[in-house]
Amino acid sequence: MGDLVTMDDLTNDDIVAVLDDAERLVPVAKGEVLLPLLQGKVLANMFFENSTRTRMSFETAMKRLGGSVLNFSSIGTSVAKGETLFDTMQMIDGYADVAAIRHSRQGAAQYSADAVEIPVLNAGDGAGNHPTQTMLDLFTIRQAHGTLEGLNVVLVGDLRYGRTAHSLSHALVRFGASLTMVSPASLKMPVEIVSDLRSHGANVTETETLNDQIAEADVIYMTRIQKERFPDEEEYAKVAGIYKIEATDLVGAKKDMIVMHPLPRVDEISPSVDSTEYARYFQQAFNGVPTRMALLCKSLGVEVPKKVKK
Repeated sequence: MGDLVTMDDLTNDDIVAVLDDAERLVPVAKGEVLLPLLQGKVLANMFFENSTRTRMSFETAMKRLGGSVLNFSSIGTSVAKGETLFDTMQMIDGYADVAAIRHSRQGAAQYSADAVEIPVLNAGDGAGNHPTQTMLDLFTIRQAHGTLEGLNVVLVGDLRYGRTAHSLSHALVRFGASLTMVSPASLKMPVEIVSDLRSHGANVTETETLNDQIAEADVIYMTRIQKERFPDEEEYAKVAGIYKIEATDLVGAKKDMIVMHPLPRVDEISPSVDSTEYARYFQQAFNGVPTRMALLCKSLGVEVPKKVKK
């Protein structure tokens, strides 16, 4: 695989193979099994933008596999002195075997991948793509439903700036999902993405109401209205807190429906949902570890054993 900048870098067979590897790596991710597949390898965690789950799960994944991690942030480094992204990546090329990069600028991951010899994994670039999040989302969905084929997935909230929704919608359509996109008019999924999805045969419905979609959903994927992406505070204030799921809203939901969220949540999901059988967002956050383990192995050309012994 080498680089993973967008989901287009993976075929459907690649996706399934990585998810199968991740499944076998769950006991390693939990620390129940020692499997130092990446001993002697170094991951550079290049985070130019805030992160909790993505950065920490990459670090956990690398360390659970016996590798080591260089943690980089733009605070306290030469970026503050004006060092360019190209020069920073050139330096990292000599220090690490693989890099994960998060950057506020769309396209920064591809730029970085083109600048260096080592494989680069896109950990989120502005409002662009977040393929490693998409892979852990697919892992969570398959874990719950046993398949990725033909599900009815409802994407809710910030679909304009939400890179998780952009990447996930493309991937789900490749497995025949029907997509319902719930957002206020100002945060609709970009027109070019919707037309691209439809050109690939996707069944896409756009609406502003959430409650009508709950009964038929297999997956409800909530997203945060991202204040930091809004150029205008007043525009943010108009849509902040527009969608919120309470446990009582899920009374008519399918028994095996799951509620997901890339986190952090603000007020989109009430704590009352946490104790229901529908809540999968904390499991989803853990799933970042085995999934990113599998992706690190794939990018470095290291095979995951077909049987992981306990």
